[in-house]
Amino acid sequence: MVSSLRKHYERITAAQAAANAGDQVMHGDAYHLMHAQLFEDYRRLKSVQSVERKIEIKREILPNYAEYVAGVLDAGRGAEDEVLMRIMLWRIDVGDITGALPIARYAMQHQLDPGEQFQRSTPAILAEESAEQALALADDDDSMLEALCEINDLIDGKDMHDQIRAKLHKAIGKGYRASNDLPDALNHYQRAFELNDRAGVKQDIDRIEKALKKQAAEQAGQPQNNAQPG
Repeated sequence: MVSSLRKHYERITAAQAAANAGDQVMHGDAYHLMHAQLFEDYRRLKSVQSVERKIEIKREILPNYAEYVAGVLDAGRGAEDEVLMRIMLWRIDVGDITGALPIARYAMQHQLDPGEQFQRSTPAILAEESAEQALALADDDDSMLEALCEINDLIDGKDMHDQIRAKLHKAIGKGYRASNDLPDALNHYQRAFELNDRAGVKQDIDRIEKALKKQAAEQAGQPQNNAQPG
């Protein structure tokens, strides 16, 4: 178990390294130590074929990077950081979108590059990976809705394939539907369809439109409680 003193040291040295790196590329002992750890953990993950087991391993190792990430976010000025970007993705992979958001905010603020190995921009990664996690949830689970809405705000105006943005709107629509907010659900499903007519939302749109029409008809047929007798 890592002592509180050790955690404090890791956070302080990471903050110093981030401050010293400015807006260039991360360097320094704290970064190189974490980068070496990342390399070993990545090798371990590559040796495992089971996706389920990979997720378990990521959950196991993510706490080892927590103090480094906190230090960089405390004092960083936008230096490119392979460790930070990889941890953001691993947080999303394990379904911890809330844990990924502080890194996402920092990465978007400083326009950090995820690296050639990702083959997508940071906004595209955030949109697609978080949407896929949310779409895998049960139909009545809206636990990721708030985080998805923030990600949608973070990537507003950023260039990416329409299919990726459509997937995010589909996930947000699903979240609103799970929270029984049908008008907002419909708006996002419709936006997903506009961006990609193969997004798989046509039936969702039809069902919600029918449900809203039914609600409107029922409300129109209700007697007015405040009507005065003639």
